[in-house]
Amino acid sequence: MLELAQPLFYHRSGRFRDLLARVTADLQYVFQTTAPVLTLTASGTGGMEAALANTVPAGGKVIGLIAGRWGERWRNIARALGQTFISVEVPYGEPVPPAALQAALRQHPDTLAVCATLCETATGVKNDVAAYGRIVAATPALLLVDAISGLGAMECRTDEWSLDVVVAGSQKGLMLPPGLALLSVSAKAWQRIDTQPASPRFYLDLRKYRDSLQTNDSPFTPALGLIRGLAKSLALVRAEGLERCWARCARLARMARAGLTAMGLELFAQAPAEALTVARLPERIDGNALINNLETWYGLKLAGGQDSLKGKIVRLAHMGHIDAFDVLAGVSALELTLARMGWPVAPGQAVAAAQSVLHPLPEEG
Repeated sequence: MLELAQPLFYHRSGRFRDLLARVTADLQYVFQTTAPVLTLTASGTGGMEAALANTVPAGGKVIGLIAGRWGERWRNIARALGQTFISVEVPYGEPVPPAALQAALRQHPDTLAVCATLCETATGVKNDVAAYGRIVAATPALLLVDAISGLGAMECRTDEWSLDVVVAGSQKGLMLPPGLALLSVSAKAWQRIDTQPASPRFYLDLRKYRDSLQTNDSPFTPALGLIRGLAKSLALVRAEGLERCWARCARLARMARAGLTAMGLELFAQAPAEALTVARLPERIDGNALINNLETWYGLKLAGGQDSLKGKIVRLAHMGHIDAFDVLAGVSALELTLARMGWPVAPGQAVAAAQSVLHPLPEEG
């Protein structure tokens, strides 16, 4: 936050080029790739659209693995670009089985891209992206992964897992305000982009970003303040160590799940992601009122459900700059709010369950 408050400097300068070079190298570490990572001034959805627009022409076939709202976002983008979208869909709360992807690829051998979601934030589900990578790598298709809420909080090994385009955003595990879309692009994907037709694009033409990156520059006016902040947040990840970040988020996830189940809530995701915990609310509890009461009574903001899940679930994040005491505060406030709304939970029961995960307290350094 202090870095974001600093006066700006000219973005067409050697100082900016040095900054972008450092950010790009650190992004390669976080993405676990040797390929350059492109920094776009856009939301995560802008990064998703760039991934599809650069790799698939209008009319081209895309298989989408849909386990929630953000899998549906891939579908909406593809249809807007005039692409043919084949849905492989599971009920909310379930991950998409790798076998379902294999079957879809057998049925549609002319598929150009497969779209997947690492962490389905709408439901708290973790998909087996590593398995998807093994399957897609044996085909001409590309694997495009939405890692917007998972990168930096969950294991994601871009090169080792054969992920062709990975999209991240600045506002989740990378601990910044929204406004940056970050994309890694594999050699297989660049071969497609450079030699095959794609959808119309101008600002989102990834070739422009790649070419500008040769001199550590941006083809368009960059969000300079956010990139300066990104340099700081990436330095924090470097200092902690990426695998330790993953382990910390996994421990916080265990705390959250212990606390929520101790207050009698059912976990919603069958394969829970480490970036957040989602619980189903009892039918007698109005989820919209719960979220409002939490903020009004205790000053804490938790997320509710969206679309068909609105009012039915509660979502507690433990990604990015969140520590054990943040999780304990969230569990405590949720426990108190549910009690005030008539749900039978013994005072401190959920907090004690969450705290039990920390005994003995591990070193954070």
